[in-house]
Amino acid sequence: MKFTKLVKIALSSVWNNKMRSFLTMLGIIIGISSVIILVGIGQGTQKEVSDQIESLGTNLITANIMSSKSITISDEDLADLKAKPGIKEIAPQISESNINIKYGSKSSTTTLEASTPEYLDIRSLSVSLGRFITDRDVKNRFNVAVIGTETAENVFGDTNVVGNAIYINGIEFKVIGVLKSEGTSSSGSSDDRIIVPLTSGQRLLKTANAKTYYISAEDKDKVDIAMGYIQLFLDKKFGLPGNASSTTTNSYYRVMSQTSLLDTATSTTKSMTTMLAGVAAISLVVGGIGIMNIMLVSVVERTKEIGTRKAIGAKRRTILLQFLIEAAAVSAVGGAIGVAFGYIGAFIGEKFFSTTIVISNNVVLGSFLFSVLVGLIFGIYPANKASKLNPIDALRFE
Repeated sequence: MKFTKLVKIALSSVWNNKMRSFLTMLGIIIGISSVIILVGIGQGTQKEVSDQIESLGTNLITANIMSSKSITISDEDLADLKAKPGIKEIAPQISESNINIKYGSKSSTTTLEASTPEYLDIRSLSVSLGRFITDRDVKNRFNVAVIGTETAENVFGDTNVVGNAIYINGIEFKVIGVLKSEGTSSSGSSDDRIIVPLTSGQRLLKTANAKTYYISAEDKDKVDIAMGYIQLFLDKKFGLPGNASSTTTNSYYRVMSQTSLLDTATSTTKSMTTMLAGVAAISLVVGGIGIMNIMLVSVVERTKEIGTRKAIGAKRRTILLQFLIEAAAVSAVGGAIGVAFGYIGAFIGEKFFSTTIVISNNVVLGSFLFSVLVGLIFGIYPANKASKLNPIDALRFE
């Protein structure tokens, strides 16, 4: 029997049992759409995190002091460190979340960041209105503040607020600038913040020493050199044996570059994406079991038909191939519908839930082919059983 005729017979059988075929496909549909959406969410998260990290610059280095041991890093120390090869700028930072701010009868909470003028370039920030803090502001401990657009909207109801006064933890500060909006990411809003001079922040928060230092290397090729000098400097401060080639993390401090941070974030999100894909793939396996179950029922229902065909000369491989085509057709159509549902689900997720979903063509194609493979694998046993039926026994079957 010609292959095309077998395909027509198989598809006709599927079409004649539309409801049963659809219910059989349901597991495949759910599995495929789940794989596409969940892997898309994982890849979207990975892209979002990568873009956010890369936007800060590939030459950014962060040094965090984790030890409770009190050390003093003076301006002279920072000037000496800045003179080392590979290091361009250094900006110490003190930060505190849930800071109370007030303007008239309106009040809100935000994140306070205290730093120096170098912070603007190192963190790739820009000012849309007014100006950023200057060395004069830091030296004279002026109570001035640069605020994010979201903070301005929350407190003032507008972003044109340069020259207005706000109260931060009960102390009056003059707004001298508004930051350019950076938008919202998975880690939160970058526009809900207030930046004040380092010295003013130290007085406001009653702390003398910064725990975080942002350093920009001269370029991305000199990041490792700069990190080595930073480590030697901190080893000396903490009285540790200096070794620039050793690990950059210990119980006293942690030095990380954007490259290492990006590698860590990428590895984490890839693991999450793989886990999500694995969970969704279980639905495909369950769908395959459903196909096998229905195909076994079909073999029983069509025993006489199989016996008649074998009695008039149908070969075993013809019967086997027919049932395999039926199984593949069910899984392929279910896979196609699942792909459509996957795209629809991704669109809804991005449109109504502000979720970044990146759909890869390779994932879609791989999922579809996997669904067809599942149908074939789980269709082998029923097809083999049908092909082995004895014509005489089959014709006697009631």
